[in-house]
Amino acid sequence: MAGGGFAVDSASLRDYGGRVTFSVVVTCLMAASCGLISGYDNGVSGGVTQMESFLSTFFPEVLKRKKNTTDNVYCKYDNQWLTAFTSSLFIAAALSSLVASHITRRVGRQAIMLFGGVLFLAGSLINGGAINIAMLIIGRMLLGFGVGFTYQSAPVYLSETAPAKWRGTLASIYNAFGVTGALLANVTNYFTDRIPGWGWRVSLGLAAIPATILIFGAFFISDSPSSLVLRGHPEKARAALQRIRGTNADIDSELKDIMRVVEEAQRNEAGAYQRLFSKQYRPYLKVGIALPALYELLGISVISTFMPVLFRTVGFSSQKAILGTVINLTVNLVATLLATLIMDHTGRRILLIIGGLGVVLLEVGFSWIMAVHLGTNEGVTMPVKYATIVLILILLCTFNFGASWAPLRWVVQSEIYPVEVRSAGQAMSTSIWLLMAFTELQVFIKMLCTMKYGVFLFHAGWFLVATICAAVFLPETKGVPLETMRSVWERHWYWRRFFKDDKLDNQDS
Repeated sequence: MAGGGFAVDSASLRDYGGRVTFSVVVTCLMAASCGLISGYDNGVSGGVTQMESFLSTFFPEVLKRKKNTTDNVYCKYDNQWLTAFTSSLFIAAALSSLVASHITRRVGRQAIMLFGGVLFLAGSLINGGAINIAMLIIGRMLLGFGVGFTYQSAPVYLSETAPAKWRGTLASIYNAFGVTGALLANVTNYFTDRIPGWGWRVSLGLAAIPATILIFGAFFISDSPSSLVLRGHPEKARAALQRIRGTNADIDSELKDIMRVVEEAQRNEAGAYQRLFSKQYRPYLKVGIALPALYELLGISVISTFMPVLFRTVGFSSQKAILGTVINLTVNLVATLLATLIMDHTGRRILLIIGGLGVVLLEVGFSWIMAVHLGTNEGVTMPVKYATIVLILILLCTFNFGASWAPLRWVVQSEIYPVEVRSAGQAMSTSIWLLMAFTELQVFIKMLCTMKYGVFLFHAGWFLVATICAAVFLPETKGVPLETMRSVWERHWYWRRFFKDDKLDNQDS
């Protein structure tokens, strides 16, 4: 089939049996709770940055500009320190993600999640008690370090723990928890916005509660079997497999395949990053770079972060802006849960294609309305009926994105890399995304001020490019065990040439 569809042989679809046990559910829920905290920390900032109590404490010049009806409506929140409050989390996360890949191979993914929980706790307490901008930035950077460690380990932990036929569903729980965390953050903002003076402290400080739960919960789950074998604990890996697969699973065959793949990985352990850039791993490298880069250029994650600010821009009050964001995140959560249920039946690529095309059309639609009814008129608020239409189109856009690219980006990224470069590849992909997220967050408000409605057309164009790339170059990984994932790439109409060339080079040598 054109664009990467093909039949996968029975060997690559090996079924080790077993079921979704209570142990695997608990283990996956604890790992996915990292997404809950990350989602909360990311989601809370957008609502807080438009609260008058927060602005009057740290950014009085922004509050003054916001109340000035003669200023350009697109530029009221254009302040680099204000955007740095949000974006600093991502630059810290990018740096810690690279370090986490080396530490993970030595201490395991479970220990990394524990350390991430400690950083989450410290950052949330500092933010909740901040008395100046420096404390805000330091707290956000500590949260970012925690995000970087958990982003690098938790999605891979989920993929390594879940049974192959349920991997998409269980791995996408991470994104579902992330959306839930953002939703909880904005529900919190909705109520704390009514508290004069210190409501923002409650919003920022409440992140300490799930961080504490993660710290204690991490003590009660084991590391993934692949990570245990990689660190020289095959008996612990067998016990972990038995616990998460159940009594009817063929754990001996699965453990044998894991040990075979890990043994090969250990022979090539040195220079994992250099190996990623060799010809043999070029397909993984290209997709591993393109996926997070294109994902961030889609702009939806940035738009979601600043959703309350956008709703204020088109004329909503503070409470209505946060309420609109809560509705938007609820739609996102419903879409994510839908994707979680169907992705292991429909496959990955078809959801990416349908969702991508839908978002392109919807972004063009609400960009046109903003151009006509908000446009470049200085200080003019959009009429209520058109602002409502924009809200509806954004909700539809969010549904399409939440049912496709949002959860599948995590699932596919955690699946594609061979075990010998999995930690390095996951770290590289995550760092690329986080660095681009930092850049996008730092410049988005400036782009909104300069390009106005055109910023959404800019992202719609990239969405079209990403959808075409997914249709043409992304292999279908549905139901394929991680240990036999190479066979998917060897059969792809484009990527197979790299494996053929590699075999010829090995014969010549």
